[in-house]
Amino acid sequence: MKVLGVDPGLTRCGVGVVEGVAGRPLTMAGVGVVRTPADADVAHRLVLIERGLEEWLDRHRPEYVAVERVFSQHNVRTVMGTAQASAVAMLCAARRGLPVALHTPSEVKAAVTGSGRADKAQVGAMVTRLLRLSAPPKPADAADALALAICHIWRAPAVNRLQEAQAAARRTPAPVRTPKGTR
Repeated sequence: MKVLGVDPGLTRCGVGVVEGVAGRPLTMAGVGVVRTPADADVAHRLVLIERGLEEWLDRHRPEYVAVERVFSQHNVRTVMGTAQASAVAMLCAARRGLPVALHTPSEVKAAVTGSGRADKAQVGAMVTRLLRLSAPPKPADAADALALAICHIWRAPAVNRLQEAQAAARRTPAPVRTPKGTR
């Protein structure tokens, strides 16, 4: 399985590609950041993010895209920019027919470190260890993108089985029950 992880942001959008399957050693195929100038208007910045993500998708050809789920923060401006960058990532994936998975920050931290309250340094250290890197990826947005991809690889089998079971349940008609004593 090859997953592109995206840590959305308007100024720095972290991207990381991880290959592997749950239970086996994982490999980093690429890591980086799509940057936009803070003084550019939002529409232009979103176009730059889209172009950058399209380049990553073209170069690495992932099978899945894992994006950090936007959560409520105190700064509404930050949330809006993050949500907009997140939407661009989902759009790029959907345009190619790639499945998109959204993972919360605490879900990613718990998957990678064992604690949903881990700090950025702990996430970076575990990503370094899990991918057998010589140093943590910089900036933290890049490490977070790799953590998203790792989280998805590890959680996808269980999520896929659950989705398949739910789909099968929707296709199967409910059994007809007859009240006792009416046979």
